[in-house]
Amino acid sequence: MNESSQTTQRVPEETANNQRINTLSCATLEGAVARPVRVEASFTKGLPGFSIVGLAGNDIQEAKERVKAALITNDFVFPPLKITVSLAPSELRKSGSHLDLAIALLIALNKESFDGGDLYVFGELGLDGTVRGSSQIFPLLLSLKEQGKVQRAMVPAEAMAYLSHIPGIDYLPVSTLDEAISAIGEGGTKALSVSSDYAAERLEIAETRYLFRREYPEDFREVKGQEVAKRAALIAAAGMHNYLMEGSPGCGKSMIAKRLAHILPPMEEREILSVAKHRFLDGQTPDFAPKRPFRSPHHTATSASIFGGGSQSARIGEVALAHEGILFFDELPHFSKQVLEALREPMQDRRVHIARVHSKVSYEADFMFVAAMNPCPCGNLLAESRVCRCSEAEIKRYRNRLSDPFLDRIDLFVTMQEVSGEDRGSVDSASMHRQVIDAFVRQKARGQERLNGKLTEAEVDRFCTLDTDADAILARAVQRFALSHRSIVSIKKVARTIADLEGSEIIGKKHLLEALSYRRRK
Repeated sequence: MNESSQTTQRVPEETANNQRINTLSCATLEGAVARPVRVEASFTKGLPGFSIVGLAGNDIQEAKERVKAALITNDFVFPPLKITVSLAPSELRKSGSHLDLAIALLIALNKESFDGGDLYVFGELGLDGTVRGSSQIFPLLLSLKEQGKVQRAMVPAEAMAYLSHIPGIDYLPVSTLDEAISAIGEGGTKALSVSSDYAAERLEIAETRYLFRREYPEDFREVKGQEVAKRAALIAAAGMHNYLMEGSPGCGKSMIAKRLAHILPPMEEREILSVAKHRFLDGQTPDFAPKRPFRSPHHTATSASIFGGGSQSARIGEVALAHEGILFFDELPHFSKQVLEALREPMQDRRVHIARVHSKVSYEADFMFVAAMNPCPCGNLLAESRVCRCSEAEIKRYRNRLSDPFLDRIDLFVTMQEVSGEDRGSVDSASMHRQVIDAFVRQKARGQERLNGKLTEAEVDRFCTLDTDADAILARAVQRFALSHRSIVSIKKVARTIADLEGSEIIGKKHLLEALSYRRRK
């Protein structure tokens, strides 16, 4: 830990009319983005009172009572003046109990003139003057850091366990209001640079560190048979490709999807922090493990719960919570048409946009989409031992719930067979994960910012080089199957991942043929 050399600037007291307007910096969230807020306080002659202005939400208006109690507990005597706290800019709606500390400090230090300089202040106050953390502080500081707007921050000491994961910020951790007042009075000279490490294995490629764990609470060895589906799952994991499995009930679709989460590629520190930010926005406390999220909403879930939203503010949903991980839809055709069609945008743009009367926000949603479905409403169309009870019209109506534009965004399609008594587990998660890591290293060493499944068209042209035979086969496939441009790009990306698993720099004939075998049959 190194002490920061920066100090809080003091300015001479004003004597003209004994009116002082001190300021401190804080911030509020607009979706997942932090917006700086300037907290100002004035003390004027008039009927004693305490008001907060500047589009402050209910939780900030309630701060008046918390601040009063905390100050009185610490032997502060309110002056017989009109106290006005202003939150600027006034047109920005603000919320969050983390503004308590900044408001209390401005009131407590009303007899002094000071300039907070570049210091941001965050903390919720207890009635006894204790400074507490809140779920918004981490996403606020991470967003401010990404924008390059924060160098120093006064924060609750109890929050340092997770705030220390955000590098490049000098912290002033405080536990009580008294400590905060003393820190301001000393000019903020106790700011500390801290860092936190991760309990995980690591790779370093091109001076960038990637982290992962070899933990497999659910193992692919438990999946009996289904060699094609497991091979497709390996390819999907190595390139983060969208993957759809179709098969009879009980054939292992959900088992494969759940085990995929444990063999996904390593994570960059930036990705770990981004996942943690989304967890905080959902009101959870993350463990900062280099483990990609796995979200599996039920098909009865509402559109607002999947994409985010609400009647007043736009809250985060399952799609954004799956950022950098897997979004799994079981019983895919049972999801509403509205949900499935709305999913096309985040699958393509890797962001989800929410518009409400009082807010328009967007969240990162760069996920790997995995889905499972039955071949018909009763599930027995492909079964050898059971009879399908569905009519052709019912089967057609069931399949028509999935539109071609939606299915075009899925890279890998596998039809699974019934499991027989002779089937055995053939491959374990540890060996599959090793192959995924090897393919990941090849992708990053090639200079790719994104994994194969997320490449843009320009990057596909750059990284997905086909040899002469593969190029000729693709040209024939385009003619024979009337492949769309999106399908061609998808096939190239899958072939690139297969080549990476095989250790080949050029996409060959066998890689392309295998990629074509996973295309959707219309």
